[in-house]
Amino acid sequence: MSQLTPAPPAHRPISDEELAALLEAADETTSRSALLKVGLVLLGLLVATMAVIGLFILAAARDARSDAKRAAHAPMVMTAPAATGNPFHSVAGAAPTNADELAMAHVPYDATLPPAPAGPVANVHLVIKDTVQEIAPGVRYRVWTFGDTAPGPIVHVRQGQLVHVTLVNRGSMPHSVDFHAARIAPNVAFTDVMPGKSFSFTFRANDPGVYMYHCGTKPVLMHIANGMYGAIVVEPPSLPPVQHQYVLVSSEWYLNSDGLKAPADLDYDKALAGVPDWVTWNGYASQYATHPLVASPGDTTRFWVVAAGPTLSTEFHVVGTLLNRAWANADMLSQPERNVQTVHVPAGGGGVFDVKVDDPGTYAVVSHAFATVAKGQVGLLKVGNPSTTMSH
Repeated sequence: MSQLTPAPPAHRPISDEELAALLEAADETTSRSALLKVGLVLLGLLVATMAVIGLFILAAARDARSDAKRAAHAPMVMTAPAATGNPFHSVAGAAPTNADELAMAHVPYDATLPPAPAGPVANVHLVIKDTVQEIAPGVRYRVWTFGDTAPGPIVHVRQGQLVHVTLVNRGSMPHSVDFHAARIAPNVAFTDVMPGKSFSFTFRANDPGVYMYHCGTKPVLMHIANGMYGAIVVEPPSLPPVQHQYVLVSSEWYLNSDGLKAPADLDYDKALAGVPDWVTWNGYASQYATHPLVASPGDTTRFWVVAAGPTLSTEFHVVGTLLNRAWANADMLSQPERNVQTVHVPAGGGGVFDVKVDDPGTYAVVSHAFATVAKGQVGLLKVGNPSTTMSH
């Protein structure tokens, strides 16, 4: 900082030049002092501002740590895709306290292949109903059915038979039936039938295999998801003989409630996203685990398998053995694959599988997409009288 010019002795008059120098020095001192004060004020404001910002940062970090801890212990919530925008509330595995007792008391869907009718014509009579069905122990659902259950009745015809279908609608809305085994104009045969009305059509069952039938009324996803599906077996004249024949239809259930206190209805958002609560063989979760299918050691068992969906496929597998003969996608005009482990059955498709088991035991019948096993798509083939059960 510059020094002020010394004042002259008092006895000497100050010249104009000296006076100007004194004033200039005084102005410079005053200006520097003012600038120093302004700088100190600004510095104080800056320090205060940084302190406030620091406090905000510390608080945000503390909140972030708390949120992270809460998220680590919070249950996972599955949400729908952006197209639906709704969160899914899964009721998978819901069960009352007496679920085991109810499972034992349940009368399983008869999976045994019924005999094909004799003669040149097979008459198929399907009555559509609105009813309530138990789909797991204590879990009830409002179904639309062909006959009294979902799946509908097993239809068994011989290759070359004329199939005469009569559809009677005792439901509350229009319905139809689409047979995958038929080569026929769908706009003629698969037309909507109004409530209280009936309709008939015929087709020639020329293509051997196992096929799905289902309601084809829009939206088809809704009608299949509500239980309107079944299997038709078109048996060729010469197949290797077997000791047992079972029909398994896989399907999904999408529930808007757990179905324990009151029957559940369809959750269409879940169905659109393909996120089921239950997946079943023949309409009821794990029914053939509680009431196993049976065979004797050395027997060959034939499985006629349909994946009704409406969306998921089935990866057919029998735990503990191989599929000795496998007609993939129900192509029984070709030679079967031999000794395969798992076969893909697409949604809306079918497959035929022969399994020969020599050793007594319990052999799980599953889709090897094991998420569906956890939701009920599991059964047992009980061979002989095993002393233990299996862990699958």
